[in-house]
Amino acid sequence: MDVLWLSVAAILVFLMQAGFACLEGGLVRAKNSINVVIKNLVDFLIAAFSFWLIGFALMFGASWAGLIGTSGFLFDGGETPWSGAFFFFQMMFCGTATTIVSGAVAERMRFAGYFLCAAILSTLIYPVVGHWSWAGLETGQAYGWLASLGFIDFAGSTVVHSVGGWIALAAILVIGPRSGRFGPEPGSGGKEIEGHNLPVAVLGVFLLWVGWFGFNAGSTLRLSPEIPRILINTVLAPVAGGLAALLITWGFHRKPKVEIIMNGVLAGLVGITAPCHVVGPGGALVIGAVSGVILFVGMRVLEEVRVDDAVSAVPVHLMCGIWGTLAVALVGRPELWNNGHTRWEQFLVQLGGVGAIGTFSFGGGLALLWLINRFYPLRVSQEDERIGLNVAEHGANTALLRLLVEMDRQRRDGDFSRPVQVDAETEAGQIATLYNRVLERVRVETRRREKAVQDMRVAKEAAEKANKAKSHFLASMSHELRTPLNAVIGFSEMINQEVFGPLGNERYREYITDIHASGTHLLNLINDLLDLSKIEARKYELNEQEIDLAVIALAAGRFVQKPVHDKRLKFNTHIPPNLPILRGDERVLRQVLLNLLSNAVKFTPRGGSVDLKLECEPDGRVAITVSDTGIGIARKDLARVMEPFGQVDGKFQQETSGTGLGLPLTRSLVRLHGGTMVLRSEEHAGTHVTVRLPLWRVVRRGRHVA
Repeated sequence: MDVLWLSVAAILVFLMQAGFACLEGGLVRAKNSINVVIKNLVDFLIAAFSFWLIGFALMFGASWAGLIGTSGFLFDGGETPWSGAFFFFQMMFCGTATTIVSGAVAERMRFAGYFLCAAILSTLIYPVVGHWSWAGLETGQAYGWLASLGFIDFAGSTVVHSVGGWIALAAILVIGPRSGRFGPEPGSGGKEIEGHNLPVAVLGVFLLWVGWFGFNAGSTLRLSPEIPRILINTVLAPVAGGLAALLITWGFHRKPKVEIIMNGVLAGLVGITAPCHVVGPGGALVIGAVSGVILFVGMRVLEEVRVDDAVSAVPVHLMCGIWGTLAVALVGRPELWNNGHTRWEQFLVQLGGVGAIGTFSFGGGLALLWLINRFYPLRVSQEDERIGLNVAEHGANTALLRLLVEMDRQRRDGDFSRPVQVDAETEAGQIATLYNRVLERVRVETRRREKAVQDMRVAKEAAEKANKAKSHFLASMSHELRTPLNAVIGFSEMINQEVFGPLGNERYREYITDIHASGTHLLNLINDLLDLSKIEARKYELNEQEIDLAVIALAAGRFVQKPVHDKRLKFNTHIPPNLPILRGDERVLRQVLLNLLSNAVKFTPRGGSVDLKLECEPDGRVAITVSDTGIGIARKDLARVMEPFGQVDGKFQQETSGTGLGLPLTRSLVRLHGGTMVLRSEEHAGTHVTVRLPLWRVVRRGRHVA
């Protein structure tokens, strides 16, 4: 029955290989899943062969000073059936220790490099530390140097799990993190890389849990009354670990994160592995709960120090393995140790064993892997990592992976003219079909927009031609019109002044005055049109120089004094003494002020008021404000008056002459200076116009203006 029990337990432990394959394959990206599971298979092949070849002899052969075995190489089946079952059971343990590494280094370690790493662990590391702790198990007479001191690791929290964790840590330090996992500098971001199939990963946890029953209970090596207690503890500890991880992640992340809960269960299993035979149910719950906390803290610490463990193997197997080994002394019942130690003495022995095994495993593994990496790089190239190790390392492919690669190629090449390949009757094929529909819609929209852009380009060229023709026409016509208009204006002035004698009839003077006014109005209209045309054609050039805006404002004010006096208006000026000197076009700014003041005077009824105010605003900009108590403009008409020839109908407007170009031209001239013009008006209440010139137009502080 002992042979049967040990054989069944070994088969359960072997089932853990399937659990690791599901767990690690689900926690990595799809493009690396095949690589990870084949590593799980191959590392078992390596471990099983090397353990048969020399591992069993190094671990359980005749001892040399309690350090290493020296007999039993090429195991021949043993003297008894139980010896064969014992070898079979221990071979499964070696495979478990070896496969821990594959998940930690997933997605960036070369297959050949991992082959060497698995060989180092299963051949040189695990059998040696196993001899220190378990040599003599088959006879019940411990002769490894740690076992002789009373070191207890019943089923391998340290011998199996921590050893695998130490080698995993050494390997990920040598090869570095996955591309994109962390930012270029500490604290600069990066991203969490999620697994592609969490349901399969959860299935892996269940398979591992089932296998752990054989792992822990089978370590009795024979049918024993301890087995029920061990099985109960192997249930309760992972339950507590999973619940602790669930509560922590729920509180910390505000949602239960699947990966952390799964690893919380595994942490509890690792933690209970060493003390499962020396604690009761209460102790198992404590060990499991603490394991869940250690897992979460360990994951955070690794992230802070930028160590990339793809499946959290180091927190689960290394950190919780150490805790489980120390828990033998901290939580275990002394009467079950069977070595006479006090709790403190046992703790020191456990601590010493953890330290010795950790130093040998991590130090030896790190040195060997660093040396190998110097001559044979263990990490894949950046391009191989980008396309995924399924293709790069094995030439393996899946419908989904083919789709992802093809989509990524389209992204890099920028060529979306061809649809992606559709694998019928697969989920990837359904995605590809929908993606092709999206591509077709994008192509249709692209063609439509390209046509719209082409039409817009044609329309723009036509508009530019029309604008050029307009400018040419205006330039030609202005020359043709200005000459006779200037003659008309000049002759009308001479006649009005009776240069060559009296007019004879007073009605002639009235006609000559009308002719002069109409000619002047028409000439002003032509000048405004020419200025607007130049601005629109971007051919209006500013003659910039240092100017004193106060002097220009006072001159503009004097220009409108006659109509102000005729209409008996109140004209107020507010000019501060320290107005800055500006850089701009003096003639243009004078025209801006004249246009604004002329409009204000023109549309303000008799007895009203017009204000001109210059000021330097808190942000350093210079503002020109012209306000009046005139007829105002209705809100609905504000946009119209800013358009060329946009005049508002009304009796008062009909009685006043105007081209409808004053405000549009003024705004364009202000914009040429980089400024803004704001028009606020209320019907029957007046108009308020503010021009602001930018800060970069200010040259220096001005002088006092009286």
